[in-house]
Amino acid sequence: MVKGLLTLSLLLAATARAAIQRPNFLLIIADDLTWSDLGYEGNRDIRTPHLDRLRTEGMHLTRMFTPATTCSPTRHALYTGLYPVRSGAYPNHTRVYDGTASMFTQLKTAGYRVALQNKEHVGPKASFPYEYIAGADDLTPTSAFIRRDPKQPWLLVYASNDPHSPWTRGPRELYNPAKLAVPPYLHDNAETRRQLAAYYAEISMLDTLVGNLLKLLDDARQREDTLVMFVSEQGSSFPYGGKWSVYDTGIRASALVRWPGRVQPGSTSDALVQYVDVPPTFLEAAGVDPAGIDTGCPDAAGAKGFDGRSFLDVLTGKAARLREVVFAQHTTVGIVGYREPYPMRAVRDARYKLIRNLAPENRYHISGIHDGELLASWQADAANDTALAARVAWLFKRPAVELYDLETDPYELKNRADDPALAETRRRLELALDAWMAQQGDKGLATERVAHTRQKPGKAERNDPAARGQAPAPQKMGQKKRKAE
Repeated sequence: MVKGLLTLSLLLAATARAAIQRPNFLLIIADDLTWSDLGYEGNRDIRTPHLDRLRTEGMHLTRMFTPATTCSPTRHALYTGLYPVRSGAYPNHTRVYDGTASMFTQLKTAGYRVALQNKEHVGPKASFPYEYIAGADDLTPTSAFIRRDPKQPWLLVYASNDPHSPWTRGPRELYNPAKLAVPPYLHDNAETRRQLAAYYAEISMLDTLVGNLLKLLDDARQREDTLVMFVSEQGSSFPYGGKWSVYDTGIRASALVRWPGRVQPGSTSDALVQYVDVPPTFLEAAGVDPAGIDTGCPDAAGAKGFDGRSFLDVLTGKAARLREVVFAQHTTVGIVGYREPYPMRAVRDARYKLIRNLAPENRYHISGIHDGELLASWQADAANDTALAARVAWLFKRPAVELYDLETDPYELKNRADDPALAETRRRLELALDAWMAQQGDKGLATERVAHTRQKPGKAERNDPAARGQAPAPQKMGQKKRKAE
């Protein structure tokens, strides 16, 4: 009996220590990975054993969304807790307004050491004061960073390049193009299958890196002290696959969180959450009140707090919901190969999504979707397939308003914007979108037209055909550098 009481006392003491101990944070970010292209998400073709195991060890957030559709604005939102237009980081290859703080700033102020390894794609440096660790596969300096001072908590962002195109890495022998099940939002032909196999191989490469990172924690005996979060970023570069779009294949993210002793292994939450919610969540977990944070970047009303809100209670099982709606935007100005502005804004609740295409009279064109071998093969097949021809045409031109019932139409194939049965739903979502754009200072097409001024120096001239006075040359898929986007 005495031994049992002593064991219970030790357990309670350990629990109390864990409650006040500030965790380390390991945030792992994929690169252009569609949320459903993972083993634990139900894709039976893809081999992701390490991520599948991580899913059993923590919580699966099934309704995580990015507020943007390209890498740079996505990462700025993830690190700052601010939506892209408000922070100034809304085109690709972008930067936040001077004076904006990030969670690197805030956790460093709270006594953490902070680092980022591999892909950066954010700026200016003053807003992201992390220690930079070069290299994608060499984890020797990563190990040194997490072991440096056992008494000091840390934040490490591991930003992978996988599976960003060109798809040149990973175990291709695992994937026979002829045996793959092509996702229903893609056209099934030989070229799609060939590229899908290469893309899947890079997902397996990412999975290996995730396994190596988790092993580092085990080897350093820091597994129990570390909150690990994995996010898939925005979707892949396949047409409809779907970066450069605000469909769910573009803005929905797969997300896992493991935190021993705080997050129940094997648990699931369908709470609506966004990347902007990550910084306040990490800060609250670190013992910092996110409500007291000055982000250094006011919204249209002058408020300087986060756009995001902490979902710590969701992770610990104290709450089932966080948001009623999530938001997203897409800016084409500044993307390689763009010819005319084609801005998109979206609002989504648990069932319905409303999309505004702010320049429907224009023709949507960027190199990543509209040039290259893959779409050319689809166009050739469409010559004898009217349904495919209509689908290809949709890639270039869409109506001003789209409305989808995601419960019955998860791939957003049937636009119900004019359906009288959903008139009230459309009105409700339009009002929510109006309020968000106003709070962000988003003027729609006018904001889009000045997007090149928010790019990093040199990017505007390279990516803006108007600035060069000419239309961009076509570019084949797979030939662009990894950071060209």
